[in-house]
Amino acid sequence: MKFRTFGRHLRDALKSLVRNGWMSIASVSAVALTLLLVGSFTGILLNVNKLASDIENDVSVKVYIDLGTDQTNQDALKAALAAIPDVESITFSSRDEELNKIVGSYGDEFNLFGGDANPLYDAFVLNTNKPESTKAVAEAASQLEYVAKVEYGGATADKLFATIATIRTIGLVIILGLLLVAVFLISNTIRITIFSRSTEIEIMRLVGAKNAYIRGPFLIEGALIGFIGAVIPTVFLVFLYNFIFDVSGAYLAGTNFGLLNPNPFLIYITLLMMGIGIVIGSFGSVFSMRRFLKV
Repeated sequence: MKFRTFGRHLRDALKSLVRNGWMSIASVSAVALTLLLVGSFTGILLNVNKLASDIENDVSVKVYIDLGTDQTNQDALKAALAAIPDVESITFSSRDEELNKIVGSYGDEFNLFGGDANPLYDAFVLNTNKPESTKAVAEAASQLEYVAKVEYGGATADKLFATIATIRTIGLVIILGLLLVAVFLISNTIRITIFSRSTEIEIMRLVGAKNAYIRGPFLIEGALIGFIGAVIPTVFLVFLYNFIFDVSGAYLAGTNFGLLNPNPFLIYITLLMMGIGIVIGSFGSVFSMRRFLKV
């Protein structure tokens, strides 16, 4: 398309948007509401997936050391644990540190068990490369010498991993379903707009305009409708997400959990919604015109 022709089509598209005011508003509203739904659910599901991954990665294996194990044997046990496949890191936690964790969670009355009265074990805390390897690492660690017991959550952790996998699958299906709904709603709304202007298209054909020339203004008009319809929900979601991110930060401070950082998450959401709006708007116009351009 030549630049001069593009400029003419752009002017015609803008005039058409103004001339068909109510239909343009209806189309933009349909695009905005549909993309608001798509953007909201996409943001929710991506953050659910992020939190699920945080929970998944927070699961660790705790290996309790036999009471009376000297430093030499502790070092040997640590080396043996490090040799287990998929062990990423090992952290030592003394029995006093274990007691402090209990005091912090359940109250100062547990300080009675301090000093020689402390019944807890020294422990090694193992993090794995893959959360799914937690069970295998725990089983391997339990076979080693100087190990009193091993904890990793057992059936609870297995159920957690299965639930997270289900959430991810369902989330992907919902997002794909919403995108298909968006395509259907936006294309049909634009089709109604074009149908109301079938006489205008017929006149252009009668005066000898080529199909490509006729499509031009409608292609640009559809892209503009998609763009404007995407801007409105995008601005709303940017302000809303920044607010939710700031509020959640206060509640999740000090934990290993958190929402996706607005930068670059909001950039990706903005590009996604703009792309969906423009592509569906422009090509929806072209596809909806086919019946009017048949010879």
